[in-house]
Amino acid sequence: MAKLFIEDLNVKGKRVLVRVDFNVPLDENLKVADDTRMRAALPTIAYIRKNGGMAILMSHLGRPKDASDDSARMAPVAARLSELLGMKVLTAKDCVGPEVKKVVDLMKPGDVLMLENTRYQPGETKNDDALSKQMASLGDVFVNDAFGSAHRAHSSTVGVTKYMSKSAAGYLLEKEIRYFEKILKGADKPFVAILGGAKVSDKIETILNLMNKVQSFIIGGGMAYTFLKAQGIAVGDSLLEEDKMQVARDILAQAQSRSVAVHVPVDHVIAQQVDAKAPTRVTDGKEIPAGWKGLDIGPKTVEEFTRALKGARTVVWNGPLGVFEVEPFATGTKAIAGFLAKLGGTTVVCGGDTVSAVTHFGVADKMSHVSTGGGASLEMLEGKELPGVAALTDK
Repeated sequence: MAKLFIEDLNVKGKRVLVRVDFNVPLDENLKVADDTRMRAALPTIAYIRKNGGMAILMSHLGRPKDASDDSARMAPVAARLSELLGMKVLTAKDCVGPEVKKVVDLMKPGDVLMLENTRYQPGETKNDDALSKQMASLGDVFVNDAFGSAHRAHSSTVGVTKYMSKSAAGYLLEKEIRYFEKILKGADKPFVAILGGAKVSDKIETILNLMNKVQSFIIGGGMAYTFLKAQGIAVGDSLLEEDKMQVARDILAQAQSRSVAVHVPVDHVIAQQVDAKAPTRVTDGKEIPAGWKGLDIGPKTVEEFTRALKGARTVVWNGPLGVFEVEPFATGTKAIAGFLAKLGGTTVVCGGDTVSAVTHFGVADKMSHVSTGGGASLEMLEGKELPGVAALTDK
């Protein structure tokens, strides 16, 4: 990555403004329910503290309309971070302003301050210049470690860099970019892309960008039914994007012309409704009868998909292969997750639902890389430059 890295900065005695992605779920008691994203930022915070800097953290949480929404305050996040760091994390009542400046001015080397939700400021999502300047005034240098927000051109991710002498990537952001650059520019072959989820429309640009990089695509989830219907195969009442059938045909034709294999389901687990208690059937082939929905890949498809993955040196997976949250329809996603866990090579899992799946099935730690960014990872796979990365200081 041709951008400054945190280790390129001298942080001793410096106020280091850090954009983290602490947009974490809270339970009914407003306590952090999943601290995975917080743990991912700990190496960057530790580096600043170990090297005599002061870490000033800013993040958004949820989508509050304004500061009257108390359910989006950062206090629960600061409390959990205090536990993770084994120290008292300071807090502020806003993310900019004279009162915040007073708290910052009292910080000592090794201190950590959690600013209030950046989205309480109406100018944040508009990349407001005045807000960006106020944010920048709190720090001497800037570090972006929020991959999950790097695809957004907001004040706290992009605008702030205009007013900082140096802006660098933190450990998490650097790791994410390194893995995606490897996939896009130097993947070991055979390279297989597994694409699932609900809609073809969400993955069109990803497929087109990966077309000249992969040796094969594995397509499952709801989007598979559009590909099947585009080939004249009955899909019953399964999820279908009628307006994307020609796109699916074009993709299949392009893949054939480039000798890129496209694997779609050859059998399905079907039901008449998405319900754990609903009667299920496994189809004999690709066809799904009227009145039934395809909700998972069948056992023959699992066999075909694992054959396609055998020997792969690089695999990127975005999108589950069935409605894995409902037990009768979890088998296919679970089987592929388990196979990848033992595959070897480079395995990169991205997209919120896919990350949830490998975590749910207990194999997240067996993957080479589990991305913390849903929209950001998809834009990387589409070949787009992330605004939050582009804004960092060049080496």
